[in-house]
Amino acid sequence: MSERVEPVSPGADVPRGERVRALATHPLAVAGVIIVALLVVGEWLSPGFASADQILRQLTIAAILGTVAAGQNLVILGGREGIDLSVGALVSLGAVMAGNVMDGSNLMLIPGLVAAVAVTGVVGLVNGVGVTVFRIPPLVMTLGMLGVIQGALVVITSGVPSGDAAPLLVALVSEPLALGIPGVVMLWAIVAAGVIGLLRGTRFGYRVYAVGSNDLAAALSGIPVRVIRASLFGLSGAFAGLAGAFVLGYTGNSFIGVGEQYMLPSIIAVVIGGTSLAGGIGGYAGTVAGAIVLTLLQSILTTLQLEAYGRQIVFGGVLLALMLVYGRQRRLRG
Repeated sequence: MSERVEPVSPGADVPRGERVRALATHPLAVAGVIIVALLVVGEWLSPGFASADQILRQLTIAAILGTVAAGQNLVILGGREGIDLSVGALVSLGAVMAGNVMDGSNLMLIPGLVAAVAVTGVVGLVNGVGVTVFRIPPLVMTLGMLGVIQGALVVITSGVPSGDAAPLLVALVSEPLALGIPGVVMLWAIVAAGVIGLLRGTRFGYRVYAVGSNDLAAALSGIPVRVIRASLFGLSGAFAGLAGAFVLGYTGNSFIGVGEQYMLPSIIAVVIGGTSLAGGIGGYAGTVAGAIVLTLLQSILTTLQLEAYGRQIVFGGVLLALMLVYGRQRRLRG
């Protein structure tokens, strides 16, 4: 049920060509080819695009998107058309919470991070309760929550930038921590290892795949479907809040619309990585590659001096194309 390709035993009667074809069409392999192609195109358009320093800068940006997409990935894996449209607003909320608690003080770095993750995690859990207990469709519930959060942020901040990042957070996000690698990239690697380990090596992870594949069968086997699905929305909120803290460190301060740019890309990154929108199939390794693909694509579009609305059109078109390609999975699985 995970995204990895199962090894074929030596005695298995599988033609070599089919094995090669399966590996070549695996989402990770496809994403890897796209990444290389984008680097080549970017270098052609702007010499230095594929330099080590530029790649590290791209990974810094991808780390923020990838952290948001971690929670989105979990919600989508849970099935039942589980897409969290509130992640952008939750990123903004996390940035505002962290910035106001830190208020430019290194001593308040940890409390600020905890506040951001805790508050957004609770909001995400409210989304989960609305979806599971009150049976509100995920798109409706999270879209409504998006509006609530945006309104609350206007009240809290009065519509102006609010809160300042701790200098240590700025250094962690923007400066090399070890071996020339920014700290936020290392933190993303820890997040990736944790999410992949959670999905592939724990009972909770197996239950997520079971619920996403067939929640009725999962319930009959004794899995607490509502608890699992609600917890996925809670985790989505927590990851969005953590990403909001990263954004705060990247920009230095926060404002109410800082997270809006992450909602659509977080969904596209998950789908590029091979996770089925029907749930139950996929994993976070592919989403990591998807986040890098989108970051490189956005950088190329910026190099071409395409306006923000143009980039949104491109991202929307990519999502529609991916849904056309992968949409049959839901029908085939009933």
